[in-house]
Amino acid sequence: MNESHTEAVEKAILYMKDRLNEDITSRQLADFVGYSPYHFTRVFKSVTGITIRQYLSALRIESGKSHLLKEPSLLVKILYSIGFSSMGSFHTRFKQFVGLSPKRFRSSSESLHSYVSQYESTPLSLPQEQESLLPRIECHIKAPESFRGLIFVGLFPRPVPDQKPIAGTALNLRNRTCQFSGIPHGTYYLLAAGIPWSLNPRDYFLLDCSLRGKYETSILVDETTDMNLQLTLREPLPFDPPIVVNLPLLLFEKNKRKTK
Repeated sequence: MNESHTEAVEKAILYMKDRLNEDITSRQLADFVGYSPYHFTRVFKSVTGITIRQYLSALRIESGKSHLLKEPSLLVKILYSIGFSSMGSFHTRFKQFVGLSPKRFRSSSESLHSYVSQYESTPLSLPQEQESLLPRIECHIKAPESFRGLIFVGLFPRPVPDQKPIAGTALNLRNRTCQFSGIPHGTYYLLAAGIPWSLNPRDYFLLDCSLRGKYETSILVDETTDMNLQLTLREPLPFDPPIVVNLPLLLFEKNKRKTK
């Protein structure tokens, strides 16, 4: 990866984080880092995997999550501080990205934290995929030996975890292998996050320090797909997009389906 491109993108991301309440444009960012708008738009996507607009949207929602966990009573102040002009638009976008309304996100955080924490010592037993059912993707996760926590793995429609995956699961203890089968045809991105065990609920919802994994290319799934892939978890990088989707909620919902 070009070092000067990476530095420019990181500089632009910091600029966005400091001005989430402003109407930031691609031209404004390009001027700030000394590139032409056309060139910087291409550079930004090559480094982060997504467009400037997508990244900015994810930053705003992630900041909203952070504020809600700290000061939920100041919801109106929060939405203006991160660039939303109305409660309706914030509610709609937040639920689209996170999977819950802002109010429910805050009220469910402690119960979801407790729900996830039970798996620190209890094996996860999620619904099993049918091994012979194509399309099929088997994924082997390589994590640091010292890692202790939950590993979330999913096939996402975009190279950023800002909505529910088309297929997803979670691994705990020493389990490092998962399988997806009967996958709808399409193009997907295999992404993973490693969340260390924590007594602080915030650490399960604000994942800027969590390990990351991303398969190097997009994956085209059709009726013949039968793949074995390896994904390595690494430390987060300054230009990684925020993990906006509510991973504890996805685990709860998947386990809930198993009991029906």
